[in-house]
Amino acid sequence: MSNKHYDVVVIGAGVTGLTLAHQLKKCGINFKVLECQPRHGGVVHTQSENGFVYESGPNSGIVSHPEVVALFDDLGDAIKVEKGNDLVKIRYVLKNGKWNALPHGPLSAITTPLFSLKDKFRILGEPFRKKGSNPDETLAEMVKRRMGNSFLDYAIDPFILGIYAGDPSQLVTRYAMPKLYNLEQKYGSFIGGARKKAKEPKTELEKRTDRAVFSIEGGLSGLADALLKSAGEEHFSFDADGVTVSPQDKDYQLTYKEGEKEQVITADKVISTIGSVGLQQLLPFVDEAQMQQLTNLKYARVVEVSLGFEKWEGWPLNGFGGLIPHKENRDLLGVLFMSSLFKGRAPEGGALLTIFMGGIRNEALCDLSDEEVLKVLEKEFTDLMQVPEFNPSLIKLKRYSHAIPQYGVSSGERFKAIDMVQEKYPGLIIAGNLRDGIGMADRIKQATLIAKEICK
Repeated sequence: MSNKHYDVVVIGAGVTGLTLAHQLKKCGINFKVLECQPRHGGVVHTQSENGFVYESGPNSGIVSHPEVVALFDDLGDAIKVEKGNDLVKIRYVLKNGKWNALPHGPLSAITTPLFSLKDKFRILGEPFRKKGSNPDETLAEMVKRRMGNSFLDYAIDPFILGIYAGDPSQLVTRYAMPKLYNLEQKYGSFIGGARKKAKEPKTELEKRTDRAVFSIEGGLSGLADALLKSAGEEHFSFDADGVTVSPQDKDYQLTYKEGEKEQVITADKVISTIGSVGLQQLLPFVDEAQMQQLTNLKYARVVEVSLGFEKWEGWPLNGFGGLIPHKENRDLLGVLFMSSLFKGRAPEGGALLTIFMGGIRNEALCDLSDEEVLKVLEKEFTDLMQVPEFNPSLIKLKRYSHAIPQYGVSSGERFKAIDMVQEKYPGLIIAGNLRDGIGMADRIKQATLIAKEICK
């Protein structure tokens, strides 16, 4: 039984915890990271088999914050960042059983079969529409008001399925898509706002924040490995079971088990980076009503399947992937063409694809057995991807019961509860994807900003 004291203890060694550890090491803070799993990376996990390199977890990130650029600079030669090639710009959306390229400019928005004629005129008039006044307006309400129904059904809905596996009528714009919300609030328009924002002066890091889709050569686990090495593996305890925090007079006591051995450590600051699901066990001292607000968060359930083909004979994989609007009433959310985007993901002439199923509006699919899921997948995939026969040489199925948090109307209440708990217990920080965004870039940004505050 140890009783070591640390400046900071971080709970969780996913992307947020690893980035925090990297930043704390840089400024000489005495820290410890506790992780209940036997490995680092959280849901980030690259695996390889028979010439296929696949992810079980996130498949890519987006360089959407300057903090991501700064982290890549920090890690230097320890990682080789791989930006998605030009095919990234081509994204397909299914309409009436056919794939159509999503427009990426005013001209293609006018000629596309995805939007109705009425909505094409609405899109032209978008910069002249007045801004909304309801702060809790859902994404569906906002898009219908500014762009029309068909734009919601065939642009925003598939986009939201790709990010949240969610439902635009349940996501509140200012929480789920704050950049979009701020474009309207600050500039009065999506289209006009994006143009004005592009002309604003930028720092050097902001100029390099190019919103490119990225991975790491060899897979995203390379990023997790580099962060672990940079932070120092000696600062991490894996298989730390049943971690519990309790406030003392001036610091916090943490108890947990390593194997059969109970460990006790103390810290001036404790940062939780775990999902809302584990908070009650971790922080038993938090008032029940506030804990209810902290954990009142719906997660999308998702099934992710990696398919590898030695020889690809289906629909040409000349794009980022295909998204399937809810309106199309299919059993897939989308297909990513991983081997078209990044090098070395499949043998020469073959293909690696990642398929997502389930989500907020098709949760029943997650209750099927693996065999039943694959039967549904085979039927849909054969039809949509036009393969003569379903004969993948790699099939890897992974289920996530708490895949993606949904930033709905209760989010404001949750953020307020986080602030109140942190105020009541100085030195306790509740981070992770229950606030500040769900993407890999959001995790890096959150961790970097928290570390900056501590290192001050």
